[in-house]
Amino acid sequence: MHSLTEELINCPYCGEVIEVLIEPSDLGQQYIEDCHVCCRPINFSVHENIDGDIDVNVFSEDDAF
Repeated sequence: MHSLTEELINCPYCGEVIEVLIEPSDLGQQYIEDCHVCCRPINFSVHENIDGDIDVNVFSEDDAF
């Protein structure tokens, strides 16, 4: 069973490095979460890669998923 995973991402707006928690239920999901620094909406796409590691991709609201 998986537990919460800490991931570091860069905000696509302000560029600040932000630590986010990824839940096992987030795998295969796309969602929006506000940046903790600039408060702009970040689009998240969370997937498990072939090695079983979590890949987190982030996009601005103007970018496509």
